[in-house]
Amino acid sequence: MEWVSWFEAPDYEFARQVLQRGTAALYFIAFLSTLNQFPALLGEHGLLPVPRYVDGHRKLRRPSLFRWAYSDTLLRSVCATGLLISLALVLGLPQLGPPWLPALAFLALWLLYMSVVNVGQTFYAFGWEMLLLEMGFTVAFLGSNQVPPPRTILILLVWLVFRLEFGAGMIKIHGGSEWRDLTALYYHHETQPMPGPLSRQAHLLPKPLHRVEVLGNHFAQLVVPFFLFFPQPLASVAAGIVVFTQLWLVGSGNFAWLNWSAIVLAFAAVNDPVIHAVLPFTPAPHAGAATTPPWWLAVVLCVTVLLLVLSYWPARNLVSRGQLMNASFNRWQLANTYGAFGTVTRHRVEIVVEGTRSDAPVDEAEWLEYGFKGKPGDVRRLPRQWAPYHLRLDWLMWFLPLRTVHEEWFYAFLGKLLDADKPTLRLLRLDPFDGGRPRWVRARSFLYRFATRAEFRETGQRWIRMELYEVIPPLSLPRSRQHGS
Repeated sequence: MEWVSWFEAPDYEFARQVLQRGTAALYFIAFLSTLNQFPALLGEHGLLPVPRYVDGHRKLRRPSLFRWAYSDTLLRSVCATGLLISLALVLGLPQLGPPWLPALAFLALWLLYMSVVNVGQTFYAFGWEMLLLEMGFTVAFLGSNQVPPPRTILILLVWLVFRLEFGAGMIKIHGGSEWRDLTALYYHHETQPMPGPLSRQAHLLPKPLHRVEVLGNHFAQLVVPFFLFFPQPLASVAAGIVVFTQLWLVGSGNFAWLNWSAIVLAFAAVNDPVIHAVLPFTPAPHAGAATTPPWWLAVVLCVTVLLLVLSYWPARNLVSRGQLMNASFNRWQLANTYGAFGTVTRHRVEIVVEGTRSDAPVDEAEWLEYGFKGKPGDVRRLPRQWAPYHLRLDWLMWFLPLRTVHEEWFYAFLGKLLDADKPTLRLLRLDPFDGGRPRWVRARSFLYRFATRAEFRETGQRWIRMELYEVIPPLSLPRSRQHGS
């Protein structure tokens, strides 16, 4: 029917496939990360147990299935359900049915993961959690293969990537002077939360190139996002720039699924003719699916109006002098504001955790270091590429010296090491006691920096570290517990 032609975007079928399957793949990773880590971090016997958190917050401000009851078994059931639904969407199975079927599948992912995030406390206090929630809700209304992609939802997804990119750019302009004087990347590759295998090489690039990097970042985040709303092919060119800059960030660091989310979202601005011109092996543009049924049109327009109304608050925040970073303005975490690294840390301080079996916790005792999967420790070890998988414990270890080491969860973590708690030890790369109990544990701080090429050739070390001070003195269990009673 011609009266709905303004609403239909049949030449964005490739974009819909990327948006739906890409978002579902990110949900799969998020639920897998939760299944592997949540019980040890936040489970019944975790570092910050959810039952205790819920008991202390009888009126949770945000919805969660766990507000009424929590168990590790229920959490694993939620994750298993999320994994199955997201896998089906990655394979495109619900998309073969009527438009309400993939909508229900994505809304189920949104509600299940929101239940996790809203009791996840500090371990889930990351901007990419709310970004994934907003992506899941919005992508739910892209419909199925039986109807053309709805133009209003595609525009809302472009608006989402605009907020993500432009918000991050404005945070930098409002933030530290290092972004304005173009020196931010003198430090960022070295001091970012979790360096990747190429981070050291990126850090060792000449400083003039780092200044060019910052200029390129400002262009990509403050100028390019506006062109996402332009006619084709300008919108697709802008999306290509977003994808290219995000791939550079993927290669030079480990930011969970943040960069991959931006890459997936950028395809909302890319139409089929452009894709076919760049990638001739993709299907040529065609007439597309049948006309949109009136009931689906009504549903999508209601969602469009809802998200437009909710967009008032993040839009106002984008131009505010007191711009908020990674904030939600409603309990459903829709139409959020985003941003990252408004300031860049200039020195890398790492908290090193050690244990000993000696009776007395003196310096002469044999102190052995626990190894983490992602955060720097062993000075010879090449950092791994973990993203889009999210190592939550390692990320919070980076925050410790920036805030305070006297965090409740960190003392709980040290207690679990003294107990040789198996779920906690599985979060680590190296347990120097092979499952046995240490008598004492302690935490020391070190200043880390990347080794120069000459230092690496001479020592084989990728990091040079210098001890600062002991941040938590030796701790031990009560003597009765040391003997297992």
